[in-house]
Amino acid sequence: MNRKTTSLFGAAAALALALTACGGGGTGGTGTDAGPNSGAPAAASSDPDATIGIGSLYEPQNLDNTAGGGQGITEAFNGNVYEGLFRLTDDGKVENLLAEDYKVAPDGLTYTFTLRDGVKFHSGEPLTSADVKYSIEKVTAKDSQSARKSSFEVIKKIATPDERTVTVTLSSKSISFVYNLSYIWIIDHKATGLTTTEAGTGPYKLGTWKRGASLTLDRFPGYWGTPATNKQVVFHYYTDASALNNALLTNAVDVVTSEQSPDALEQFKNNGDYKVNDGHSTTKLLLAFNDREAPFDKPLVRKAVTSAIDNKKLLNSIWGEYGTLIGSMVPPTDPWYEDLTKVNPYDLNLAKKELADAGYPNGFAFTLDTPNYDPHPTAATFVKSELAKVGITVKINVITADEWYTKVYKNRDFAATLQEHVNDRDVVWYGDPDFYWGYDEPQVTAWVKQAERSDTAEGQTALLKKVNEKIAADAASDWLYLYPQIVVASSKLSGYPLNGLNSQFYAYTIKKN
Repeated sequence: MNRKTTSLFGAAAALALALTACGGGGTGGTGTDAGPNSGAPAAASSDPDATIGIGSLYEPQNLDNTAGGGQGITEAFNGNVYEGLFRLTDDGKVENLLAEDYKVAPDGLTYTFTLRDGVKFHSGEPLTSADVKYSIEKVTAKDSQSARKSSFEVIKKIATPDERTVTVTLSSKSISFVYNLSYIWIIDHKATGLTTTEAGTGPYKLGTWKRGASLTLDRFPGYWGTPATNKQVVFHYYTDASALNNALLTNAVDVVTSEQSPDALEQFKNNGDYKVNDGHSTTKLLLAFNDREAPFDKPLVRKAVTSAIDNKKLLNSIWGEYGTLIGSMVPPTDPWYEDLTKVNPYDLNLAKKELADAGYPNGFAFTLDTPNYDPHPTAATFVKSELAKVGITVKINVITADEWYTKVYKNRDFAATLQEHVNDRDVVWYGDPDFYWGYDEPQVTAWVKQAERSDTAEGQTALLKKVNEKIAADAASDWLYLYPQIVVASSKLSGYPLNGLNSQFYAYTIKKN
């Protein structure tokens, strides 16, 4: 089976799926690293002029993230071609990058950033505060399709008192502000045509993009930090998992960023020429209910449905020994993670009792809107079979990604749906009653707002744990499982990222013997 987990490639659909959350950030800090290569894993010997072939299923739609470039552009460009004031490391920590340091006013409403000196764009132009102001406003602009746009509604004004200083004033406290800034790519404000070109400061510059085939990145000789450990990386794009695996077997690529065919892993696991790495993902597969509409407006009905589905069996049928059950929207890499898999356990008798108590002793019928790409149709068939055991009849309606965006996300015209959510720290969407699934619990909304205005990370974490526990108790959705992040690479490679946080794939530390 081809288990390609395409993340809604259309521009509009990519916006829907890549919805991010407010996360956690510090209240001050000083950057001490000398660029993104600091602390890179070392190889015994490596070729500094090597070309690294990277195999992926996620080709960009265009090269501009604020124009709906899709998951592929994040994978190829984030941290490699473009850099932010801050960077999210492979283990989920926030580090200074283009911001040398920053200070926060005592009231938490004013952030003053000092930019690194000597940073140049690939065009040769120096980085200035005008570029930072432009880049933030590009994301927040009315016509921006950036999935991060709503995270910056708190910005009141941006000032540039000198070329190395940026001052941002907020309308309310936002402990996640620095974390959120790690998602804004700093762009040369004089650049144009960014859907087909680039204007970054990263360790690579764009080489060539052959649509439907590959995207080449060349080491940038004028990079401000530690140079990339390889001369060139080429992202090779494939339309199915089998072709991607064959490319790795025939040395057409050196590493696969996210393996989507677990059935094929044995040929790599039992071969000394390859290494199979089981990292951490932030992608959750949800059975999302329309909590506004009967019968899913009743928590007992949602709990019954959740307890009637054997999530472990589903996970094993699709991913074998890989993947994780989490019982909530929060993956283990989030600071407020708790194992909540026992809150709504798989228990058919319990499910039948909850249905009866909710007023549906004979079950009910509903339509499940299902994206047409793997693993959704397979999961939908499984869900239908499971729910039939407790008297619930499911009609599966298979739709395209763009149809999903219009019907489900935009028009809220659905009873229940299957969908992936790729980002970390996105539990806060349950605090927004207007979000597509319509969960409306005033206490959760209040906790989310209070968490964002917390003075400390500990305070934020405590409140978001309450959010997590409450939405699990209410079965706001059924979080079927957390995807695995399986990176398969040639044994000649080292220094590649292992985790799948928000689809980023830093290539600048990769070494080839």
